[in-house]
Amino acid sequence: MISLCMSTIDNVVNFTDCTTMPSNGDAQQDPRIIRALERSLELGETGIAVAAYYRGKKIIDAVAGVANAETGEKVTRDTLFPVFSVTKGVVALAVHLQAERGLIDLNERIAKYWPAFGRNGKETITIEQALSHRAGIPQMPKGVTPELMANWEWMIKQIESFTSIFPPGEANAYHILVWGWIVGEVVRRTDPQHRPVEQFVYDEICKPIGAKNFFLGVPDTELQRVAKLSGGNDFVMQDDYGICPRAVFPGSEIHNTRIVQQGVDPGAGAITTASAVAAIFGIVAGKGQFGGHQFLSPERVEAFAKFREGAYDQDKILPIPVWFGAAGYWLGGEPTASDPLVGDHREIVYSPGAGGSLAWADFRKDLAVAICHNNMDTPMILEPERTYAPIVQAIREIVKDLE
Repeated sequence: MISLCMSTIDNVVNFTDCTTMPSNGDAQQDPRIIRALERSLELGETGIAVAAYYRGKKIIDAVAGVANAETGEKVTRDTLFPVFSVTKGVVALAVHLQAERGLIDLNERIAKYWPAFGRNGKETITIEQALSHRAGIPQMPKGVTPELMANWEWMIKQIESFTSIFPPGEANAYHILVWGWIVGEVVRRTDPQHRPVEQFVYDEICKPIGAKNFFLGVPDTELQRVAKLSGGNDFVMQDDYGICPRAVFPGSEIHNTRIVQQGVDPGAGAITTASAVAAIFGIVAGKGQFGGHQFLSPERVEAFAKFREGAYDQDKILPIPVWFGAAGYWLGGEPTASDPLVGDHREIVYSPGAGGSLAWADFRKDLAVAICHNNMDTPMILEPERTYAPIVQAIREIVKDLE
């Protein structure tokens, strides 16, 4: 287990300190954000955190509510939240770092880098197909448990023996959980140092930009900082293929357990702060540049907005519109399919997580935003007023003032 991006404790934002704009104009404590967070609590949130970077500068880092509804412990900037599939956006970035360095060809077969993967109908699956959920193997291993899921080598051996459910490259089938091990193993095998994916993410993404509090496997010393989740234990989908077995279902019942919090799940297991996630997405928002480092070329980041093959085909797993790109991110700007909260144009990529966690990068505006929370049954996906809507409106107003 590797602990990622350790930090010192940030200053806590609380409502009583933030009723007026500070004299230094620090938008991190803008009263519009505080009012928006208060409104989100009224609409059903329990604990919530939001952070944003604009043109490489942190402009928002605020929290509200309680981290544990049973004890009443308040959320602070140091509270860690499980963010589920927001994790995919970070690990996809790791793949693109390898591609930028010439260590991965996204159009190449996974089996070139991971020979044992290439059997039972998986021989032709490419890295891009895995990134874009068109690999055709969305299932989790039979008999998986949280303990087995935390055993990296066991998971890899099971995936090697998988038989394709859908013909590779021919069907959109969201790989809810297994995606992380497929992509994470590709990163490990193409890294000259053969570092585990959690170490790679720390060394190559978090550490250079000072992104703090991003964990793929929470160490013992930090477990007390993890927010207690509630809800999210049911999902309206017919699981005919063992995509989300009950034993490892991505809801509060399973993800409040220590074994899951400390396991490495690169597709749905990051536990982090909004500030850390927003900083990482700032690399994308800055077209590859952030914190004085050039991670990717602008052209590579712009290509993140490329549609995947069969973009308009209905997903075989999720019953909702899945407007997904070829590079491993959901895409903005598609009417009735993209999440309107992230923006309305094509130069946006985002990663939503189970229960409502959300992060996005707008590389037209150089804006990165992350929102974390712990009530997985919040009505944020319901109309007429979603719990995130006031927050997003406040962010837009603050950015407009800064333009």
